[in-house]
Amino acid sequence: MSTADFYGRPTLWLIILALGIGTFFLRYSFLGLFGNKPLPEWALRYLRYTAVAVLPGLVAPLVLWPAATGGSPDPARLLAAAATLGVGLLSRNTLYAILGGLSTLYLALWLVG
Repeated sequence: MSTADFYGRPTLWLIILALGIGTFFLRYSFLGLFGNKPLPEWALRYLRYTAVAVLPGLVAPLVLWPAATGGSPDPARLLAAAATLGVGLLSRNTLYAILGGLSTLYLALWLVG
């Protein structure tokens, strides 16, 4: 079966449509039905930690197993992660931490070659 035949099948489009409708109603159940009501204080307190929980999960694989080095740890990326953490802890400023890690990464990659 060719790719053109696969994408022309009504079954595929029916699945895409069903997934789109399901995704819409899943999001609407939270945003549309409860969007104009204030959230309880305990929920707001936990939502503050969402970025703190998600960002390390996104960044850690990129530091420990970067695709640029074939999955082996790289001293430049480990140094940049340590610099980001250090600047973030000292300054308590996210933008300074990002810029510190970025400049450390590019400086280390430039020095290594």
